[in-house]
Amino acid sequence: MTQHTDFSTRLDDLQQRVATARSAVQAAAAESDAQLKQRIDRAQANLDQSGENARQEASQAADSARAKWAQLKADAAAKMSDVKANIDKRTRQGDAKVAADDADWAEADAAEALDFADWAVENAQLAMLGAIDARAYADKLAKAADNS
Repeated sequence: MTQHTDFSTRLDDLQQRVATARSAVQAAAAESDAQLKQRIDRAQANLDQSGENARQEASQAADSARAKWAQLKADAAAKMSDVKANIDKRTRQGDAKVAADDADWAEADAAEALDFADWAVENAQLAMLGAIDARAYADKLAKAADNS
């Protein structure tokens, strides 16, 4: 396997990121408004950096699959910027009905993000299996060529 196909390490990293996200969400539920705002700001900064990295990857992408994935990451970063703007807007509003509607929207958006993450994991699994199959086939052809 090449550096780009070390799937086990990448999956371990992803699993750690999920555990970190779970811990952050659980901790956030018990935090003060100021602590939660700081946590959101840190998460937004991390996401902004990820989005910038994705935009750079998209501009440097050599193939369409990498470009599509980089564009998906950039789109997700833009979506998170919208979420942060809505969080900031909510802090300026005092209407309980508006706040309840915003909370419903935010929860639905979070559920959609989890659905997307689930899809992304399934898509990644299929892509990894395809890559493993392609590498096995290439190795088989190379071995056959060496034996001829």
